[in-house]
Amino acid sequence: MSDSAVSDSAATTTETEHDDRAQLDDAVRSWTRVVAWVLSVGGAIGFVASFVLTVERFELAADPDYVPSCNFNPVLSCGSVMAEPQAALFGFPNPLLGIAGFAVAITTGVAVLAGARLAGWYWAGLQVGVTAALVFISWLIYSSLYSIGALCPYCMVVWAVTLPIFVFVSVRNAHASGLTSRSRVALLVARNHAPILVLAVGVVVVLIAVRFWSYWSSLY
Repeated sequence: MSDSAVSDSAATTTETEHDDRAQLDDAVRSWTRVVAWVLSVGGAIGFVASFVLTVERFELAADPDYVPSCNFNPVLSCGSVMAEPQAALFGFPNPLLGIAGFAVAITTGVAVLAGARLAGWYWAGLQVGVTAALVFISWLIYSSLYSIGALCPYCMVVWAVTLPIFVFVSVRNAHASGLTSRSRVALLVARNHAPILVLAVGVVVVLIAVRFWSYWSSLY
């Protein structure tokens, strides 16, 4: 191969790498904007749900005869969930964790929308946080279904916003770290985040339907 051919090949490779990097940078910028909105809106919804649940928890602690506003029937009953040890895993009401966590989510989202550029270590820390939140709510879902035997509507709101926050933050960070450019599996997962999210929600809905089918069927 001639020197000119080698030079042309190297130039083509460099140009391709530059184009790939530019596309990746565009993806990161686009996803960062999307994540900012998800954190802001989802964080606000989760914060309100956690705050109201905390107030209900304190009301119940002050008056054992208090009936929480989210007690609708034997299945959808915050009071039944609050009375269980799983509702205060670390010795204080779980919703306090939600208040703190969603406050961080809102702050992060609003800061990014305002033009802030967050360091890589911050995004890494946020990834750890949303992953821990996902693990925690997964345990709470399991406990509600198979240990407590009741569902807390406000808790379900928290579940509903935590899952997309985890998915969108994870996809954004996968692009930012270059993982999607190195792994076809990671790229496939990132491109199919919407079906994965829908599937995850569908699984939870099916588990709830099956677990409490005897009650749902008795309503007809």
